[in-house]
Amino acid sequence: MPTTLKRSDIIYPELSYKIIGVLFDVFNQLGYRYQEKYYQKAISNALAELKIPFKEQVQAPIEFKGQIIGRYFYDFLIDGKIILEIKRGDNFSVSDIKQIVAYLERSKLHLGILARFSSRGLKYKRIVNIKR
Repeated sequence: MPTTLKRSDIIYPELSYKIIGVLFDVFNQLGYRYQEKYYQKAISNALAELKIPFKEQVQAPIEFKGQIIGRYFYDFLIDGKIILEIKRGDNFSVSDIKQIVAYLERSKLHLGILARFSSRGLKYKRIVNIKR
């Protein structure tokens, strides 16, 4: 009988493992040579094929004193629970991490995944909203 990995300290373990599996599948098939928009399209196709609910380029308003002064655009909102941001290039930057932290705080969601399609392979970080 196969054992199932169950960890109580991981937020949305099954869904996040599926998302990370999709990211590796996309990277393994496409490699590192395309613009971000092509990775986004491939991820979208893979999520749809797996019947994982998602929205792309989700707009989230930025408000100041009750007025909208701008908008965030999340690459993906998966199952209404996880923000997935994709980047291309070799290293995560502080601004990449600050961006997804701001998205999580604004949306009051608990988990974000930041993925980077790199010449050294796929890299990802799970980022938790501790202010939720």
